Amino acid sequence: MSAWLIYALLSAITAALVAILGKIGLQHLDVNTATAIRAIVMAVFLVGVVIVQGKLNLINTFINDKKALFIIALSGIAGALSWLFYFMAIKEGKVSQVAPIDKLSVVIAVIFATILFGEKISLLAGIGVVMISAGAILVALF
Repeated sequence: MSAWLIYALLSAITAALVAILGKIGLQHLDVNTATAIRAIVMAVFLVGVVIVQGKLNLINTFINDKKALFIIALSGIAGALSWLFYFMAIKEGKVSQVAPIDKLSVVIAVIFATILFGEKISLLAGIGVVMISAGAILVALF
């Protein structure tokens, strides 16, 4: 099995845990505060990973590359908004409905990749994207 596939599966499993643990944890908490606490925990955890890997010195690489730093910062803002909206959705709705709609991000990412990066998708991949869309909608709404 390819490394990317293993990482992608681990990402899917841990993302599922975000939904389940978030739904449990949000029962009596403010969404914005909970999202901020989650972000702090993630930041501390990830800084710890960088330290353990001995890569703390690579931070200068990002600081020196202003364009990359700006784009990564925008990515962080997009991620924070995603988490905030996701937590708002799972607090108000059912995880079994919110999670599939959230996975429409796959479809949107494929569309953006074709537009922004000129990535080509095959006919079968296109059919798969349509099926993901239909599946997400069917799971969430019916």
